[in-house]
Amino acid sequence: MILTHIAACSENRVIGTQGGLPWDLPEDMKFFRDTTKGHIMIMGRKTFDSFNGRALPNRYHIVVTRDPSKFTFNAPPTSPVVFVASLEEAVAHAKPLTDKWGEEVFIIGGGEIYKQALEKNLTDKIYLTLIHREFAGDTLYPVIDEGRFQLTARRDVSEPIPFSFLTYQKK
Repeated sequence: MILTHIAACSENRVIGTQGGLPWDLPEDMKFFRDTTKGHIMIMGRKTFDSFNGRALPNRYHIVVTRDPSKFTFNAPPTSPVVFVASLEEAVAHAKPLTDKWGEEVFIIGGGEIYKQALEKNLTDKIYLTLIHREFAGDTLYPVIDEGRFQLTARRDVSEPIPFSFLTYQKK
């Protein structure tokens, strides 16, 4: 199993504000859709709430929440949703499903889930869209330890605002 972050952040590490994104980058959203389709996604409850009551099509959703017994979700079989109590439980739940849903499992947010995955040394790869501007926000992406991760790919985009698609691999 390859555990991969997929995130977009500003130069000042902002990834969200009031449950949403502070920018609109269609090319980044397309990258997210194309990359995660057909895969397992691990996320915090607030990230799941930002989907406005819908599961993303053709993805397996594992939602980390402090009290999973409070949550149920009626999802189509092509987009299952399960609730678990910890990141470790999410990873354990994902492992036997990788034969069907693909070896790469995506952590899609929020800030605390990204932070835990890095601190617990669970992260293998990071897809980071770095927006070359500062934004106000209430959720941050953690600093990447370049002693543990190496930048292996970069593609720069200039429109509608400058940003870069970055790929980091665990050393």
